[in-house]
Amino acid sequence: MYLLSNLIMSASLGMDRYLDIFQSSFFPLLEGALARTIPLTLIAFSIGLVLAVVTALFRLSGIKLLEIIARIYVSIIRGTPLLVQLYIIFFGLVSIGIEVDPFPAAIVGFSLNTGAYASEIIRAAIQSIPKGQWEASYSISMNYGQALRRIIIPQATRVSIPPLSNSFISLVKDTSLASTIMVTEMFRKSQEIVATTYEPLLLYTEAALLYWTICFLLSLGQDAIEKHLNRYVQT
Repeated sequence: MYLLSNLIMSASLGMDRYLDIFQSSFFPLLEGALARTIPLTLIAFSIGLVLAVVTALFRLSGIKLLEIIARIYVSIIRGTPLLVQLYIIFFGLVSIGIEVDPFPAAIVGFSLNTGAYASEIIRAAIQSIPKGQWEASYSISMNYGQALRRIIIPQATRVSIPPLSNSFISLVKDTSLASTIMVTEMFRKSQEIVATTYEPLLLYTEAALLYWTICFLLSLGQDAIEKHLNRYVQT
């Protein structure tokens, strides 16, 4: 009976300790998400989206040099791991005298990576628009730029929203790799707390739950946007 009582007391103290660690680490993890994870995602995705549009237009321009530049860029980024790209930018460039701080290095790495993958989404979306749309634009005296801006891009945007939204949500999770180049985002915060509490399972699970919560909320936003855009599509 005495042994059972001791076991129950030990289990209770253990649970109290786990609960205390979980509660005390929540706000530092949330701070890491708000101060680094989310800003890094927003900035990198915005820059990457601009790169993606430019790259996609280069691929579709019909100008050989621009097509080659775009193809090489996409091939290099898609053919190498994101972690290696981050290491080259943060650790590798130092050897040739170029030193980049952790957060800007992460922005550069994630932007380049997003730009390459998103460019293929945008290119496919533009190519999915029937050629008749181009011909109709030209028939009312629009030039290439006007047709692209007023007719093609708005339609391609609706097509590209679902895959681009998925890329955005994936980027939220991928930002955890920034911890390897000393960016104090959410996962890095969890690593720092683990170093003092020695509870990796608890802390990494808590970080995973926060990542899941953010991605779940973004998924709800994605569904709302898709429903709004699909209102104008005849079925």
